Amino acid sequence: MTLFPPTREAALARIAAVQPAEYSRSRNALNGAVTQLSPYITHGFISLPEVLEGVRLHHSVRTQDKFVFELGWREYFRHVWQHRGNGIFKSLHEGVLSDEAYADRIPFDILHASTGVAAIDMAVKTLYATGYLHNHARMWLASYMVHLRKVHWRAGADWMYGHLLDGDLASNHLSWQWVAGTGSHKPYLFNAENVSRYAPSAWHSAGSVIDTTYEELDHLARDPLPVSSSSVRGDGSAIDEPQLFTQPPTHLNMCTPNSNTVSGRDVWLVHPWSLGKLPEHLSANTVIIGVYVAEFHLAWPWSEKRWQFVNSRMTELTTERWYGNSSSIIAALESTNQVSGFSEAHVSTILPVHMLSEMTPCLFSQIDRRCDSFAKWWKIVSAG
Repeated sequence: MTLFPPTREAALARIAAVQPAEYSRSRNALNGAVTQLSPYITHGFISLPEVLEGVRLHHSVRTQDKFVFELGWREYFRHVWQHRGNGIFKSLHEGVLSDEAYADRIPFDILHASTGVAAIDMAVKTLYATGYLHNHARMWLASYMVHLRKVHWRAGADWMYGHLLDGDLASNHLSWQWVAGTGSHKPYLFNAENVSRYAPSAWHSAGSVIDTTYEELDHLARDPLPVSSSSVRGDGSAIDEPQLFTQPPTHLNMCTPNSNTVSGRDVWLVHPWSLGKLPEHLSANTVIIGVYVAEFHLAWPWSEKRWQFVNSRMTELTTERWYGNSSSIIAALESTNQVSGFSEAHVSTILPVHMLSEMTPCLFSQIDRRCDSFAKWWKIVSAG
């Protein structure tokens, strides 16, 4: 059985199962009461207001509760993305070392889960197997890659995004910057003791390079040299990295943009980040078309698991699903009577932030000026 059934019903069931008090108490543990709602939120099966409203049907939840606070981080990352645009894909400021000190390629042993550090190998295996990682495990993996192996945060963030079902460009890349120290005031570090406190025994990493003090880890993070190969003990259990696809796997049976399907008709466009309920007001004449913009996927490939997750829900919603470049999609829509859902401008801008900024319901009031501190942003929005 899949961990994330690609249905809105599954998302709503997850909301109903949320226990805010238990979440607050145990969320840092890999087997804690986390919600696992993120793939559904990323792809618009549900919105953040729907999540909070659904939880409040069963529990008393205040704005200052930890559960709402953590929802706030997701909206804050979107706020930064909207104001900085492509700037989030570059270091917001210099980190522990200059950008030039880090490699832009991920070492083989990390990609193949054979570092010999159990927490790292288990994280990579879990990511590949499920398309999901607990946030604590994501932080461990990012910290190890950046601060010990000297992999540039951008290389790691791009790689992880491709394998995640919930890969959100803002949340993913800005979280990596937070770990790297390019989006925060200090590097995030962890050690074997931290792993043993929050992870099952298979993750424990006694005797490995992370089995040391935070002072020593800070020293290693500030040393331009990566952890030497003699400190990275593989055990011969390397696994293959799943392929990332820049276009839909052939068995998903996508169509090329086709004006014959939509000529003279009202069209409602669905994209991979808008997989919630369709509007009730759509007429019987409306053709519902799902679109995947090729330029986006060429830049940000997905795992087969993610293509299947998204396309399964999109198939449920739409009459036909198109994969093509922005110009071919726009050309196919020229003969329509009316296009709704999102505009040609959204198609041509490629990055989903432009779609999401206008179409995604927000949990908190929007701030016109950019806030570079979550604490300042949270103080403003939580007081509203």
